[in-house]
Amino acid sequence: MSLHPSLFDECRVVRAHGELDLTTSPGFARDLEGARRDTGRLFLIVDLSGVTFMDGSALDPLCAAWDDCRSRHGWTRVVYARSCIGLLFWAGAVVERFPRYASAQDAWRGVPADGGEQWNATADRSA
Repeated sequence: MSLHPSLFDECRVVRAHGELDLTTSPGFARDLEGARRDTGRLFLIVDLSGVTFMDGSALDPLCAAWDDCRSRHGWTRVVYARSCIGLLFWAGAVVERFPRYASAQDAWRGVPADGGEQWNATADRSA
């Protein structure tokens, strides 16, 4: 897994690759915290398009980032393609916080991939 915070326009981007699980989530959490070190209004895009597996251990760091950005009058948006991530958000009751964005550019523009539709238990699980 490789996590690299970077600057995208006036927005922080954290990209994750590989598996996000109990052993790799602490590094993911550190990268999310690092991207939020500055003060002031904060916009954060979390790009999970390279994540092949994700379990619930990544939800706490994502929710902490969402809470922090929101308290600073910003936002956190998540890019992902795999339905298993959407189903995890649904099961964790955070799907409304994290609608799916197809790319960092779409997340920056605020254009959800699903037109605002939410994942559900009957979603395609083949991705």
